[in-house]
Amino acid sequence: MIRLLLLYVLMVGSLNAQTAYPDKPISLIQGFGAGGNSDTIARIIAPGLSRELGQQVIVDAKTGAGGNIASAAVAKSPADGYTLILLTGGHAVSAAVYNKLTFNPIEDFEWISLVTQFPFAVSVSEESKFKSLADVIAAAKSAPDTISYTSVGIGSTQHLSGELFASMAGVKMTHVPYKGGAGPLQDVLGGRVDVMFDSITVTKTQMEAGKLRALGVTSLKPYKLLPGVPPVADTIPGYEVTSWTGLAAPKGTSPEVLRRLHAALLKVLADPEVIAKLENTGGLVTPSSSGAQMQRYVASQIAQWKKVVALANIPKQ
Repeated sequence: MIRLLLLYVLMVGSLNAQTAYPDKPISLIQGFGAGGNSDTIARIIAPGLSRELGQQVIVDAKTGAGGNIASAAVAKSPADGYTLILLTGGHAVSAAVYNKLTFNPIEDFEWISLVTQFPFAVSVSEESKFKSLADVIAAAKSAPDTISYTSVGIGSTQHLSGELFASMAGVKMTHVPYKGGAGPLQDVLGGRVDVMFDSITVTKTQMEAGKLRALGVTSLKPYKLLPGVPPVADTIPGYEVTSWTGLAAPKGTSPEVLRRLHAALLKVLADPEVIAKLENTGGLVTPSSSGAQMQRYVASQIAQWKKVVALANIPKQ
């Protein structure tokens, strides 16, 4: 009888621990500078997650290495549901570009759901002499390595987008990496760098203000959230880059907690106000039906970028 009573107490204690989640604030880590796409999207979904989970979800930036510092930190965090990460397409790119990471990009995470999918804009300052992508390519052919482009870091999706562009166009361009944030935009607007490959989150406001000129969108077909901008594929047939954001947790997070987080995120992503805000960043809301579906998607992205790295002869880091 005493053994049964002890077993009952343990079971009730375990059940209460599960149903009590969360009972303290949750950290939502993202790996890029303030004002960037990742930071913006994290701050859009955090209030809704706070509401659905009944605890504050606090966005925390761990910047550097194209998001890898944040990924490594979360991979090593306690698997208790109190540390989450908003991953981006750069996560898959890093898996393709880096010879060795301090974490396994698939196995060290529990996958919750995609949040958005989106192409990039290729843009220049309104004062730039380049009026089209053909102008950029012609200038790069006539003077190799003199046309520069920005990215948010070596091995980032923006970096590989530029490398793929140069490779498929048959030109040599100079890569100027930043640590995320508004640095790339400021230097393109200031004429210090020629071209930027970046999210619509970063570029849209300046486009609407007439300070930035979009020369192309990296989706294979015209993109509804960037009307009137031609696909890069119109100039370089077959060129396509699509990125994403999504929520994950450290490996070993309990299935109960993951189900709670997945359900909460899907409710947030069904909110018309949240949808409007996310679309304003240039992304389409694309929730995953399950964590397994997101995991398959990320694995396919890694495989795709490995092919791009090989095609463009991009040196491994």
